[in-house]
Amino acid sequence: MEKRLEAVISGRVQGIGYRAFVEIKAIALGLRGYVKNLADGSVEVVAEGEEAMLEKLLDALENGNPLAKVQGIRRNWSGSKGGYRGFVIRH
Repeated sequence: MEKRLEAVISGRVQGIGYRAFVEIKAIALGLRGYVKNLADGSVEVVAEGEEAMLEKLLDALENGNPLAKVQGIRRNWSGSKGGYRGFVIRH
């Protein structure tokens, strides 16, 4: 059963390649959705796919890339809504 993860990551996550890091991880896990910077300095991730793969992505989001300093993650789980063909960086 597919699920949807909506997460907002706070901390030092902009201007350090965090979105590219998330995109690479999500694609490798076969997930669909997007990652984008928010005006408040946080990063939003919306991903859909198998729950086990979403859990792996969540682990990666918590650890971040080497330059990231993740301070917190707000997350929301729901059923998959569909509509995504792949995983992309939104601007």
